[in-house]
Amino acid sequence: MKLRDIAHSRTGDKGDTSNISVIAYDPKHYPLLLAQVTAERVKAHFAGIVQGEVVRYELPNIAALNFVMSRALGGGVTRSLALDAHGKSLSSALLDLDIAADAADHTR
Repeated sequence: MKLRDIAHSRTGDKGDTSNISVIAYDPKHYPLLLAQVTAERVKAHFAGIVQGEVVRYELPNIAALNFVMSRALGGGVTRSLALDAHGKSLSSALLDLDIAADAADHTR
């Protein structure tokens, strides 16, 4: 299944840093996010886009993860030649990440 089946996201960007929060629709899916949506997987998912470090912050009280990705926007929104390198397009791409789960576990 896709990450978007169990979570939504919020984004922000500042300079050449993008941050993406992944929030479980249902708190019961938070352990699945913890186990499968790691900083390493996010970095690999954005290979060729994110040139810097990816740091994951855990927010268990709201069943969310926040990823801060440095050197992710081609030098910054105002310096990049990319048509849309803002965090919003990156969050949509992240929600396309494949995750494994029981079919019974991914209903909203």
